[in-house]
Amino acid sequence: MGGTLRAIVTGARGTLGAVLCQRIVSAGGEAIPWDRARVPIDDYGAMEHFVRESGASAIFHLALASKPTGIENESWLVNWQWPSELAWIARQLGVPFVYTSTVMVYTNAVPGPRDPATPADETEGYGAEKRRAEEQVLHQNPGAIVARLGWQIGSAPGTNNMIDFLERTNRESGAIRASTRWIPACSFLEDTADALLSLPGAGSGIHHVEGNSTGLDFHRIATGLNALHGNRWRIVATDDFVLDQRLRDTRVPVGCVEARLPPAA
Repeated sequence: MGGTLRAIVTGARGTLGAVLCQRIVSAGGEAIPWDRARVPIDDYGAMEHFVRESGASAIFHLALASKPTGIENESWLVNWQWPSELAWIARQLGVPFVYTSTVMVYTNAVPGPRDPATPADETEGYGAEKRRAEEQVLHQNPGAIVARLGWQIGSAPGTNNMIDFLERTNRESGAIRASTRWIPACSFLEDTADALLSLPGAGSGIHHVEGNSTGLDFHRIATGLNALHGNRWRIVATDDFVLDQRLRDTRVPVGCVEARLPPAA
């Protein structure tokens, strides 16, 4: 995209949204957080007015129904209706729309690496909601971009990333069982944010945004992160979970996970 980026970001206070906003500002752009208290997501007129008046040159839809607020049918409203209507508004106003989805649209019955043409197959739970939302977004707005993401890796606990999982599991179980036969889809938050910023104007449809390009297994990733974080966790190698979960897409360059980890011991 040419010119200065002026982007609406939903989920701006979330794990990835906060980093995306920082990257937008660092690049000289303006991040416009979506305040649901000021712009209700069940009020189409208010949403259209907000997008129109913002002068946004792109919309990044990252928000999830992660913290229930008591609204009736909240999961459906947040995870399906909101992206559907926002995709339509973006289409009507000619604003590039990026919708973030997840590797969880695939079940474990679909071995990786999966490319964007690999059919999503999840029929239950969160993954099914996101799969249906992908379909609806592209139905409402054929020019939209759907970005499927893997597990995000942050620099500290306190949000919802791999470090939180490692910290919590070690605290609760005394050790982290890490399979040497599981290749997770994952990337560092900053690398994911930079890849998302490259997507507006990159072509409509489904894109895979994931940084485990060299196929590191979960044990190698966990031990590498442990070294970066003071070796405070007990990592136990297992072989009891077997899956190549990677998301492959040569059109979307994403920072390599291995490049951010110390060499294997």
